[in-house]
Amino acid sequence: MTRRSVVKGVGSALPKRSVSNAELAAQVDTSDEWIVERTGIRNRYIADAGETTATLAHQASVKALEHAGIAASEVGLIVLATATPDQTFPSSATKVQAMLGINDCIAFDVHAVCTGFLYALTVADSMLRSGSADTALVIGSETFSRILDWEDRATCVLFGDGAGALVLKAEEGEDGIITTKLHADGRHNELLFVDGGPSTTQTVGKLRMKGKEVFRHAVVNLAEVLTEVLADAGLQASDVDWVVPHQANARILDATARKLGLPPEKVVMTVDRHANTSAASVPLAFDAAVRDGRIKRGDLVVLEAMGGGFTWGAAALRY
Repeated sequence: MTRRSVVKGVGSALPKRSVSNAELAAQVDTSDEWIVERTGIRNRYIADAGETTATLAHQASVKALEHAGIAASEVGLIVLATATPDQTFPSSATKVQAMLGINDCIAFDVHAVCTGFLYALTVADSMLRSGSADTALVIGSETFSRILDWEDRATCVLFGDGAGALVLKAEEGEDGIITTKLHADGRHNELLFVDGGPSTTQTVGKLRMKGKEVFRHAVVNLAEVLTEVLADAGLQASDVDWVVPHQANARILDATARKLGLPPEKVVMTVDRHANTSAASVPLAFDAAVRDGRIKRGDLVVLEAMGGGFTWGAAALRY
C-alpha cells in the first residue's frame, strides 16, 4: 500500500472585525458597486491590534485538531505559509507551536505569497511520506491589512485577514494527497510585490500590483497547472468533485473554470465573504466547504493558487 498524507481535520479563523464594502467606501474613494463588479468581493475581515498572523493561525489549528480528534501532542510537524509573519524571525510556526503547548516538533514558515499554502502542503506531504513525521499541521495565515496602502483603492479593497489549517496524518491507503505541482517565475516581480524589506529599505513596505497583467497571467497559469496536476494523477476534469481555488477575484475563478470546462457549481467560492486572504484563502475555503457539507469524505478535491513571484501550483487529493 502507498503511504499518503490524509486530511484528518480542517479549521479556520477570522478576525473579529468585519468590514463591508459600504464601510470601506466611507474611507476610500470607491463604492460597493465598483468593488463587486470587478472582484465579486462584498466583505472582508480586518485584524485588530491584538490579532496577529500567529494568533489567527493558532485559533485555526485548534479547530482543525478538534475536528480531527487529534491531540496537539501528536503533531510532529508544523508548516505555516505566510507573507506577513509576526516577526522577521523567529518563524510564526514556532509561535503557534508554543501556543499549542508542543515542546518539540519540526516547525517553520514557508513564503510563497498566495501560493504559500500549496507550497506548505507539498513540503508537509513530502516529509510525511518520507517518515520525517507522522502528523502535521499545515497552516495558511495572513494579516495583509498591515501591508496595504489604504489610499490605493485599486489594491486595498481586494484583501482581508484570516487563517486556515489542515491536519494531515500519514496512513496507508488510497485516500489523501495524490499529487502536487508547483511553479515559479521570478521575472514578473514588478507586477505584484511589496516595496520594502529588511535587506533593502529596512521597512515593511506596502503592496503594489498591476492588476490587469496579474489577471492575464493568473487565468493562463491556473488553467495550465490544473490540467497538469490532473494528468499527473491520471484523472479527467469530469472526475473532480470540487475545485478549491485561491480566492483572489471572482472573475479569475469563473474564467479558469471556463477554460477547463468545469461547471461553476463545482468551484468553491468564498471571495465574496473573505476577500483575498493570500496564503489563508485555500484552507479557509476548504474549511467552509467541509463545514457546510459540500465537501464529503471520498470526494476528489483539487486545490490551486497563484501569487506574487510569480508562484503557482495545484494539488489533487481524495478527502
